[in-house]
Amino acid sequence: MRKLDLSQHYLLLAVASVSLWSVAATAFKESLAQADPWQVVFLSSAVSAVVLGIGMILFKKALSLQDVKQGACLGLLNPFLYYLVLLHAYNGLPAQMAMVVNYLWPVVLVLLSAPVLKQRITAGSISGILISFAGVAFMALSGGGSLNVKVLPLALALLSTVIWAIYWLLNARARGAAEVLFSSFIWGTAYLGLAGAVSSQSFAVSMKALPWILYIGVFEMGLTYMMWSTALKNAPSAAAVGSLIFITPFLSLVLIYLVVGEPIAGSTAGGLLLVVAGIFVERFFRERKGSFDKN
Repeated sequence: MRKLDLSQHYLLLAVASVSLWSVAATAFKESLAQADPWQVVFLSSAVSAVVLGIGMILFKKALSLQDVKQGACLGLLNPFLYYLVLLHAYNGLPAQMAMVVNYLWPVVLVLLSAPVLKQRITAGSISGILISFAGVAFMALSGGGSLNVKVLPLALALLSTVIWAIYWLLNARARGAAEVLFSSFIWGTAYLGLAGAVSSQSFAVSMKALPWILYIGVFEMGLTYMMWSTALKNAPSAAAVGSLIFITPFLSLVLIYLVVGEPIAGSTAGGLLLVVAGIFVERFFRERKGSFDKN
């Protein structure tokens, strides 16, 4: 019997990743109905560290001293800061709004790439960025009453996109993605545990929250990133699977409506369309500039 080589099934892995990630917003909101943000993040991170550790054993990978050092730094960003900020945003906003705002991170990544990677942002890219931010502004201003928008949680949702973009930029330079990710979650879980002990957080959590916390730990934080990374690595081109990620927020809205029970506001749908359209516009001009540069 031939051994199944998952690396050859990049499309299957990509579709599975998109499907699993689309549940994340629902899992966040449902777990927060039974536990506080710190409990959800700490327990999910611990679960993810175990899952990633099992993966390390199965694929016979080992941590180097460099992996440990990088993990100590990156773990402060993800899972420690990123998920704490994101979950506090979800705790104070409707799931649909927190999810759409968090989807701005590719746009923020482009903005940060200019000073960090010395990349010039073209006028076309700027137009795409403005369209995406206009989507968030439209959603916040048009749906302010129906969605009960609060300024601080909205600011935290925006901050989470900055944290994730910084993490992405730093992590992109790390060698051995799986090893560094595992190290990051070991350190991040330790940071979370220390923060919980110092602030006298309760480690006891409702049993109703555990299935959602397990889902977040196994899929949202760990396993799905490895699946998506494998899909990108083995696809003929990143574009062959990269566009599938744009399906995620629309699937998320459906699940938020069906599971969480939030009526989807027209301003949310309009805002999401603008955010995604802006990302497409920015990507189009960036790729066109790249093709011109090659010529």
